[in-house]
Amino acid sequence: MSLPAIRIASVTKRYGSVQALAGVDLEVDRGEFFGLLGPNGAGKTTLISSLSGLVRADSGTLEVMGHDVVSDYRNARRKLGVVPQELVFDPFFTVRELLRIQSGYFGIRHNDDWIDEILASLDLTAKASANMRMLSGGMKRRVLVAQALVHRPPVIVLDEPTAGVDVELRQGLWQFIRKLNRDGHTIVLTTHYLEEAEALCGRIAMLKAGRVVALDTTDNLLRRFATHSLRVRLDRPEIAGRLGATLAEGGWAEFALDTYDEVEPTLARLREAGGRIVEMQLGEADLERVFVEVMHHA
Repeated sequence: MSLPAIRIASVTKRYGSVQALAGVDLEVDRGEFFGLLGPNGAGKTTLISSLSGLVRADSGTLEVMGHDVVSDYRNARRKLGVVPQELVFDPFFTVRELLRIQSGYFGIRHNDDWIDEILASLDLTAKASANMRMLSGGMKRRVLVAQALVHRPPVIVLDEPTAGVDVELRQGLWQFIRKLNRDGHTIVLTTHYLEEAEALCGRIAMLKAGRVVALDTTDNLLRRFATHSLRVRLDRPEIAGRLGATLAEGGWAEFALDTYDEVEPTLARLREAGGRIVEMQLGEADLERVFVEVMHHA
């Protein structure tokens, strides 16, 4: 049985009075597209920083492809590529120079063929000779992705990679990341765009206050926690309120349903109570509803 791509066992980290990580246990299998979700302050970035060696955990074990990030830091770091949340770059170099320097950090020479392939895949070829400070925010974020990939790591961690990126750039980035995953790379994604996580990730962990509060496949999470919604606008909204709906602006009322089988009985109850439906919408279960439900009860 092969070792997991990432193993995190009983990891804790405290900053003064703040418990950033409170005993995190997590394994990511090789080849997975894994989502790490949580509100601001949940501990996601601290966990990623601990995994990459930028932060030393107070206790516990972190491994990348079987290499301990403390006792075998060099090999663990070579197996890992991290795209940070912040736009950190050196303004004095061109894009190509920056990627060559990054290659040198890992002892890789004559890496231009792979650099050219990364630049082409990220639509950066035309910017290869441009100075970093001349690039837009979206292009700088793409360069951060290129930096993380320059040493061909089998495990790639993306910390909010599409923050501030326009729709076209975002779609191109995900097309490339999906290809890397199909080629065998393990991807770990943190994002506040929950529709991205729902579309991309096969398995998801949710963090709150430094603890894992949900961990399952995306499909199972949707089945276990999410409800469908029936939204109706009535001529007399107070009728829906009496039947247990949540009232919203504009005369809208929302019913939470476990299955679509409940739609017709709910409509029948409304009609029997004397309500006339002016407008109706049916919403499917989605990860945003799951996230709110899990965070509320965690």
